[in-house]
Amino acid sequence: MNFFERFTQYAPLFLEATWLTLSLTAVALVMAMIMGSGIAAMAMSPVRPLRWFATAYIGLVRGTPLITQIFIIYFGLAYIVNLPAFWAGSIALGFHNSAYIAEIIRSGFQAVPKGLTEASRSLGLSKMKTLKRVQAPLALRTTLPVLGNQYIIAVKDSSLVAFIGMSELFRTSQNMAASTYQPLTAYTIVAIYYLAIVLVLTVLVNALEHRLNRHRRATKDDEEPAVTGAKEDQ
Repeated sequence: MNFFERFTQYAPLFLEATWLTLSLTAVALVMAMIMGSGIAAMAMSPVRPLRWFATAYIGLVRGTPLITQIFIIYFGLAYIVNLPAFWAGSIALGFHNSAYIAEIIRSGFQAVPKGLTEASRSLGLSKMKTLKRVQAPLALRTTLPVLGNQYIIAVKDSSLVAFIGMSELFRTSQNMAASTYQPLTAYTIVAIYYLAIVLVLTVLVNALEHRLNRHRRATKDDEEPAVTGAKEDQ
């Protein structure tokens, strides 16, 4: 069989594996966003022990390979509870990405000018309203491209769960290579699937970023005539 025949023959298996890969990554990223937000809050906390814990957590996660973390969680938790490979992989990916997302969130909030926060507080907004209406939207605009890139990295990193037996994209390509004795064809096909996923995610992130920037430009254009009119009245 030529390449296109193999591609068509194994399409159902790869499509099923694609859904598993996306499901695994989505669950992991939800965990990572929750944990990363908490770690970022600790890193910016005035309480010193919380900052120490956040620094140690980020250093530990970023200083050890993802494959090691997957094995520790999968085989380590097996002594406590019989954890399916899907959840072990999700927890490991969530744990790993949470450290990077925490740093992204922290840098985004620190990029918000302190003057805006102080001005919001002086206008009578509570800390929660200032966070919701001022800091969070501005931090999101700053961090969105980096977060999008981290999501894409998470999709590609999910291939490592193949080593704990999950039949996601990379494991499917390994099985195909073993059954057809055509490893180049199998790994080329899986590369095409990963590339397609990355391209779709990139387009979505760019579209969202463009929409946020368009809203910001529209707000700025609305403010400029008001400022000009005020100067003319003076």
